[in-house]
Amino acid sequence: MLRQVQEGLRRETAKKLRFVPGIIYVDEGAVCGQSPAEREETLLQMEAILRASGFPYHLARLEEVFDLPGSVLQRGPHRPAGPGASYKEAVESFIHQHRQAEGGAPERLAELSTRAMPGAETPGGRGARPLAAARTEQLLQLFGSVKTLTAKEELLQALRTHLILHTARAQGYSKVLMGDSCTRLAVKLLTNLSLGRGASLAMDTGFSDDRHGDVLVVRPMREYSAKEIAFYNRLFGVPTVLTPALDTRAPEKASIHRVIERFLYGLQAEFPSTVSTVYRTGEKLSAAPGDAGPAPGAAEPERCLLCLCTLDTNVEEGSALQAILVSEQLSGERPPAASPAGPGACAGAAEQRGCCTHATAPRADFLPLLCYGCRLTIKDTACLESLPPYVRSEAARRSRRAAMKQQIQEFLLEDDAVTPGES
Repeated sequence: MLRQVQEGLRRETAKKLRFVPGIIYVDEGAVCGQSPAEREETLLQMEAILRASGFPYHLARLEEVFDLPGSVLQRGPHRPAGPGASYKEAVESFIHQHRQAEGGAPERLAELSTRAMPGAETPGGRGARPLAAARTEQLLQLFGSVKTLTAKEELLQALRTHLILHTARAQGYSKVLMGDSCTRLAVKLLTNLSLGRGASLAMDTGFSDDRHGDVLVVRPMREYSAKEIAFYNRLFGVPTVLTPALDTRAPEKASIHRVIERFLYGLQAEFPSTVSTVYRTGEKLSAAPGDAGPAPGAAEPERCLLCLCTLDTNVEEGSALQAILVSEQLSGERPPAASPAGPGACAGAAEQRGCCTHATAPRADFLPLLCYGCRLTIKDTACLESLPPYVRSEAARRSRRAAMKQQIQEFLLEDDAVTPGES
């Protein structure tokens, strides 16, 4: 994708791109089994590639999620163009901005290229910067408390998204271009269906994802297969840095992601149109009305605490979800919703280590703030105290607001309670 953007910004290109790109690289080596020396070596290699691209870049470590503010979990306001602005005014504004950018492009680019994340050193000194041992230990403790590889991969994806979103907002970017290929999206489509994320499937695999409001996530590489991208990198000599993933050297059936990936690749070897068929089927999905944002004057829908999608758990009595909750409660896997905080807040070896305190909100109060797919991830997390502080603080804030609303519910007027012309 970086090579495609570079080609699109060349002066000789017929259809030149009209945006100023920036690059972010998230180092996940702490949870993928890399040693500190290997992580520093990878960062040096990535920095050399990003510096050679000529674009402003930002290097971040996954440990920085423990320093994120709570606002990262809040939907930002849309920033569309004003409805009164005419096309001619928009064109004149673009020409003016383009001339200003061309006048100071080298100096501005050099300034942006050396900009670092808040609280970090400049990229030139990152090779000698020591790792934040405390944050790394917290990150390892968090992923160590997760029982299954499937939940670890889902949690890693959520934390990575939060970090990228915060970086885009802090640096003033309005769009984030992801490098998801057609093959990866086909695997993700079937994986999300298996994990109960069908309600947010259109946004997770579609071309654009506007769940964050002010930052739009776009997937421009979704028309290319993984094989086509590999051939392109090979033929044009695109520099590549290989890093281990969370499921590297894991057994074939270690997680749902691995099972679905192996299943699709096996079918693709026998039937070459398998990935394309799955991908084209997912293209027909459309986002739910509540996912695109509230209508003018309407209340903001409740959103998941981790994936920030509209909650899919507000269902009627007698639904499949309600049947699952009743079954869990009868079998003892899920405590009643009104149970106070107590020993049930922690479970297993995490409770024996004393990493959780009874002051933490009980799991029964935490789960209603999540969609069904994220509930499965949290259920496989033994210790909620190991979650990043911004997640726990936002959960406490939403719980307090829900309790306050419950107390004053009888004094509230619904939207349809007052008709026009009445006071």
